Amino acid sequence: MRALAVLLISSLFSATTFAAGIDLLSNKDAVGGLKQALTQGASAAVGKLGVSNGFLNNPKVKIPLPDSLQQVEGVLRSFGMSRQADELIETMNHAAEAAVPEAKALLISAVKKMSIEDAKGILTGGNDAATQYFRKNTSGPLAQKFLPIVKKATAKVGLAGKYNELAGKASRFGLVDEKDANLENYVTQKALDGLYLMMAEEERAIRQDPVGQGSKLLQKVFGALR
Repeated sequence: MRALAVLLISSLFSATTFAAGIDLLSNKDAVGGLKQALTQGASAAVGKLGVSNGFLNNPKVKIPLPDSLQQVEGVLRSFGMSRQADELIETMNHAAEAAVPEAKALLISAVKKMSIEDAKGILTGGNDAATQYFRKNTSGPLAQKFLPIVKKATAKVGLAGKYNELAGKASRFGLVDEKDANLENYVTQKALDGLYLMMAEEERAIRQDPVGQGSKLLQKVFGALR
């Protein structure tokens, strides 16, 4: 994805190279190139997940029942409740896809608030420096935005209440992690994990092929840093 091309600088150049190259550019160009890349990258990641079956048809982000409750799914199916089990899993994933579009505005806002020091940290950071920047600055606010949407979607399925009741009891005996004992909270966290995973994949793909993926502004930044 062309969106995060500038992030490859971190794997190709040292912080010293960045400092030398940046002298040839205005701060406006250097930071502007990065912000352009991050904005496009965030939009692309949201676009891949916030569509029909964006989670359900992607095995990397598809949301299952928590590992500790996989046996519950088996019991449901053994009693001829496969349809209900499938409906619960589908609803969890559709709830996540419904919530993800809410991320775009917050992600772009985080980019706009980025300081020069933030930009330097991403440009000279690790392979997932941009993803970690977004996770640090947006995970809390995104969880607050996602949760009401997830609750509304899961409320349509009666099994959601049964799940919460069963998981709540199991958590008191240490059989289920407390964070997984509530369906809505579980789906919200999985939606966030899926979003950041897709952003990390986009970032990694661009790091592997920086040539020809940037805009003129990004190419200008790369040229100055070579």
